[in-house]
Amino acid sequence: MNTYQTIETSSYGEFKDKGSRFLAYAYPVLTTEEIKQHLGSLKKEHFKAVHHCYAYRLGYDENQFRANDDGEPAGSAGRPILGQIDSFQLTDIAVIVVRYFGGTLLGVPGLIHAYKTATAEALKKASIITKNIEKTIHLECAYEVLNTALQIIRRHQGNIIHQDLQLSCRIQVRIPVSHYENCRQQLLDTRAMTILE
Repeated sequence: MNTYQTIETSSYGEFKDKGSRFLAYAYPVLTTEEIKQHLGSLKKEHFKAVHHCYAYRLGYDENQFRANDDGEPAGSAGRPILGQIDSFQLTDIAVIVVRYFGGTLLGVPGLIHAYKTATAEALKKASIITKNIEKTIHLECAYEVLNTALQIIRRHQGNIIHQDLQLSCRIQVRIPVSHYENCRQQLLDTRAMTILE
């Protein structure tokens, strides 16, 4: 598997039941720090809401995930949100559902349906994109061979994430996994570059 799916930009969906409103916000994310920032912003914006439930899945191996019920009955909010993320086969995504209580209890089945439906609405509106799974190369080389390094990186569809161009040049590059070994070998074959592990 060389690709994965995520969303391109944030999206929004809404569901109402017996006066309660469920506002679902989906975000493309790469780190738990980003998720905390989005959650903090929504808690400030919707400070009168009773619950801010969420789920996320990170990384192309899909091993990093969490589902949070934020005070709703166990398994009634975070799990249905995560279930929709998985149903759409997405990763590097967080969905936060803000609930305004309408005065009538929905019961666990009602809550599961509400959180699931609000999340599905947000994900249906999202622009889903396919991305290459990438690995990072940290490269060091002399300034004179920088051009050669950049040509090799471009040839293998690499993206430069960071560069520090001093007397020696340090570059951090993301390479699609399907090109990683060839790119790494070609960089080493020049004998003028060092891969920093």
